[in-house]
Amino acid sequence: MTLEAKADQTPPAPAFRPADPAYVDDPYPALAAARAAAPVHEATAPYNAWFAVRHDDVDRLLRDPKLYSHDPRKAAPGTFMHAFLEANEGATGGEQLSMLFLDAPDHTRLRGLVNRAFTPRAVEALRPRMEQIAANLLDAVAGETTFDLMPALAAPFPTIVIAEMLGVDPTDRDDFKRWSDSGVRLFDPTLTPAERQESFASGDALRDYFARVIADRRTFPRGDLVSALIAAQDESDRLDDAEMIGTCSLLLSAGNVTTTDLIGNGVFALLQHPDQLRLLQQDPSLIANAVEEMLRYDSPVTEAGRIPLEDVAIAGCPISRGATIVPSLAAANHDPAVYPNADRFDITRADTHHHSFGGGPHYCLGAPLARLEAQVAVSALIRRFPGIRLAAGATPVRRFLPGFHGFLSLSVTVG
Repeated sequence: MTLEAKADQTPPAPAFRPADPAYVDDPYPALAAARAAAPVHEATAPYNAWFAVRHDDVDRLLRDPKLYSHDPRKAAPGTFMHAFLEANEGATGGEQLSMLFLDAPDHTRLRGLVNRAFTPRAVEALRPRMEQIAANLLDAVAGETTFDLMPALAAPFPTIVIAEMLGVDPTDRDDFKRWSDSGVRLFDPTLTPAERQESFASGDALRDYFARVIADRRTFPRGDLVSALIAAQDESDRLDDAEMIGTCSLLLSAGNVTTTDLIGNGVFALLQHPDQLRLLQQDPSLIANAVEEMLRYDSPVTEAGRIPLEDVAIAGCPISRGATIVPSLAAANHDPAVYPNADRFDITRADTHHHSFGGGPHYCLGAPLARLEAQVAVSALIRRFPGIRLAAGATPVRRFLPGFHGFLSLSVTVG
């Protein structure tokens, strides 16, 4: 049955609880059990959403913008996306939603303005500078036998890279990281009012920062992405200041949080599978394939969100117009119907396709950048510290943030 088919009387699958601490720490056992039981599961509060957990259903959901919307303003009351919209009113300072939550034609227009900066060719030109940044960060911990990978490399590296692309001062990276980490917490439906206000304040600070940068670039343009966005605005009047500020804020936040998690998750997978680490050290040319396997095996983004524009059925499960549907990227990436030995981490895997960057019109425009950043950071780390291993007695700490999967702390020993 296709997603567009009329709903039959198949009863919905039993509820499961993706907000449980065990799920946050390791969602894959719960997703495997859910996938084996039924293709769709209802998650109750704080989610109030339907989770699609099989590869082919997820793939169709991601690729059909005519039937499924990203815009929370189209969500029905009581659903997760509607609650997200209500809880975050004021988070954009009165500006429109970021392109992350827009449908065509607005999404198409905004995406087109920045897309050329993230083509594989444009990103590849950044490789020498990325290698220098990674080397500098590793120099800072070269004399230590044990350090936390997250603040040493995984967090600052992508923040510096995206800041330099935007043309803002990388010495402000601590502010950028704090604002980004706080802002992305707005995806958490369990935030207290005080925590939500803290995230709002971080968003305001980030927007104020970019407003000053944009004003400066109007007078003193440079060869950076902010100046390019200003030029596009002035030439065609397609981008107003609010859109530009929102786009820059999104690029900075999305460009550091998810890639930080990709680097952390990827290194953790290698250290948990020393045979794969040795294989990569013996053959560094495997790094591109290894990063694709890291993305599939432990995706930094585990979920997407869609809103049906009419009543639909997914694999026989009826879902009403305006509901929140969550295509589980993590579940799709581990579907044994598509990936042989899906729970095995194998950097030589032949089929490296995955859904960690989403799909369809909202496929992550920063995917080429994230891929190269992970390749450079991981390669530099294991080359500099060939004996790297997990630090004895130090428990890795996962961050709780629905829809994302990464570490707060990951201590490694290199001596």
